[in-house]
Order: sequence, then structure tokens, then C-alpha cells
Amino acid sequence: DHYLSLWQRRDVIETPMDGILDVNGWDLGKALKLLLKGNAVIIEWLQSPIAYGVDADFRQEFLDLARKVADRRLVARHYLHLGERQRRVYFDDESIVALKKVFYALRPAAALRWLRHHPQEAVAPMHFPTLIEGCEAPAAVIEIIMDLMARKAVTRELGSGLLPRPVLAFIDAEFEESRKAFPQKHQAVNPDFRDRAEAFFQAMVRRFSF
Repeated sequence: DHYLSLWQRRDVIETPMDGILDVNGWDLGKALKLLLKGNAVIIEWLQSPIAYGVDADFRQEFLDLARKVADRRLVARHYLHLGERQRRVYFDDESIVALKKVFYALRPAAALRWLRHHPQEAVAPMHFPTLIEGCEAPAAVIEIIMDLMARKAVTRELGSGLLPRPVLAFIDAEFEESRKAFPQKHQAVNPDFRDRAEAFFQAMVRRFSF
């Protein structure tokens, strides 16, 4: 009924936080269009180790599609813009910051490095230890990350402090390299990718409409 209505419905899914779940998402059509534009959020959701009420077949088919139609340059630009924004908003070289926020810029930087080290891939791992291992981060950075992750596993709060210098250098170096490796330029969506996404959309609407 949603798709057969004469009036276009809202394509964002939101429910108020009720103390248990704060639900946000996208209509399937919107999610697919964002995927084709390089938005990596849907890719991360599809790989999340924490999931509720999942249709396993749908999730796997969607992830398989993402691996076929995601444009690695657009995905990289997504991570670069996200990481640079987090770096600008939360960190400067001398500020005391909440250390848990280190990951806000560190994940995009690691994803960018992973993409550069895997030139045939467009979907970086969601599992953070796998991502760090696969991007071959410097040993000093890995040591700091492992310490922060171990502390984060036993407490949600990591306290505050200066952003560790090796991590800061790693983040800035990856953003600089990625600006050169994935330059900003207009790029039309691959017609074959559009056709694959539309076929998936139509198949899923038919499957779940009964």
C-alpha cells in the first residue's frame, strides 16, 4: 500500500527514543539510491554485529548487492568527508577530548586506508579489529587502539585526554593520502549498477508485499 499510494510517503523511518530502542532508518528505495551515491552507512548497517529482528536472507542479498554496485571512489569520498568533519568538530592538536570520540575520526581513516590497500573492493569491514588488521596500520597506532578497545570493553567511558600523537598523525596522513587517491569529481551512476539496484528493489517489494 505504501508504494501504490497516489501520494508519496515519507522515506525516512524514525521512532522516538523509548528508553530501550532509538530506531532510525530509510525506506528501501531511499537506501538503494544513497548506496549508489556512495553513502557507506547502509553498508555498515548491513554488516553490523548487533542486529534485531533480522531477515537473514534479505540482509545477505542486500549486502551481496552492495558489494557489486557500490562505487569505491564515492564510498571513499563519503568516509573522507565524514572523517574530516569529525576531526574538525571534535579534535585539534591541543584540546582535551573524550577519548571514546577518537573512534569517530579513526574509523573513517582506517576505512580509507583499507580501501587503498584493497583496490578491487568497495566495502570495508564493519568489524573494527578486522578493519584495523586489514588496513595494516602502523604498530604504534595498533598498540594504542588495542589499549583503548580493551578499556572500552569494560567501561563505556574512557575519560578525557589529549588525542594520542601517533593516532592523530595516522588520521591526518590518511586523509591527505585519500584526497589524492580519491579526487573529487562529478561521476554519473553506472547504468548497470542502477539496473541491478532497481531489479533488487522490485524483487524485494514483491517478496514482502504479501
